Amino acid sequence: MTHAAGMPLTTLPTYADVEAAAATLAGAAHRTPVLTSRRLDALVGARLLLKAEHLQRVGAFKFRGAFTALSAFDEGQRRAGVVAYSSGNHAQAVALAARELGIPATIVMPHDAPRLKVEATVGYGARVVRYDRYTQDREEIGREIARGSGATVVPPYDHPHVIAGQGTAARELVEDAGPLDVLVTPLGGGGLLAGSVLAVRALCPQARVYGVEPAAGDDARRSLEQGRIVHIDTPVTIADGAQTQHLGELTFPILRSGVDAVVTATDEELVAAMALVAGTLKQVVEPTGVLGLAAVLSGAVPVQEGERVGVVLTGGNVDPERYGQLLGYNRSNDEAVV
Repeated sequence: MTHAAGMPLTTLPTYADVEAAAATLAGAAHRTPVLTSRRLDALVGARLLLKAEHLQRVGAFKFRGAFTALSAFDEGQRRAGVVAYSSGNHAQAVALAARELGIPATIVMPHDAPRLKVEATVGYGARVVRYDRYTQDREEIGREIARGSGATVVPPYDHPHVIAGQGTAARELVEDAGPLDVLVTPLGGGGLLAGSVLAVRALCPQARVYGVEPAAGDDARRSLEQGRIVHIDTPVTIADGAQTQHLGELTFPILRSGVDAVVTATDEELVAAMALVAGTLKQVVEPTGVLGLAAVLSGAVPVQEGERVGVVLTGGNVDPERYGQLLGYNRSNDEAVV
């Protein structure tokens, strides 16, 4: 099994790597807007600055890390191809980045991945291999495919280029919105949060940084409490992008040294946040994408009056039918029943 050229897989990335990733992504990734709402500000008593990564290419922040990692491939790696495993957003991101860079892509996706994400991944030209997330090991499946083909594995979060690329979202947020008192991001395997830590600690060193994971899968919170990477069974939650079982060997030390706290949000809180975003901002954000906002709204992330609070809305890839079900819409009259 091989890995992307440049930084060795075991090297912890730095803010310099985030800056390098920003240069790589210039002209390839969207510089997504920062959304604000006086209504949301009034609800939490602070100034919310929402980084709209659901408007990123492929509908999620994951394009940043995938394009950064694949851009580092040497010619041999490009010919042999890339293998990735993902429930959807990393899958789409790798598939699109591979298409743009002329790299063959194979993506391992669970049988219960949202149809929209599977169709988009295939549409970008990738070969999709399905598996059962509750009984099979996606990492082993990916390694086996790579062993047979000589392809390079690009994991969804535990990779230095991926972490550096994800950190460019927080870098842009600070550049466009100004200094932050608090930054909050969703948390699965920790790639986005780790990259955000690198950016915020360099640009706003006094800011508090929080990660938010599903209440059903609080492995990161427990890992930080116990000082070791805690492994859990696949959590059952509507936040399919955060159904990870453990932090990474790279993400864990970065989070341990730079995150103030990890908190959780329930599925019910995610649905409420999705509905609020739809009604107030007129934006469609998937359940995983509102983890950070849900925790701010619930008070799990403490904010003080007047603080500037950055929140990353990480993705908007949710099947329309599923979205309607979650928000409780009555299809006969389009009136919310929740």
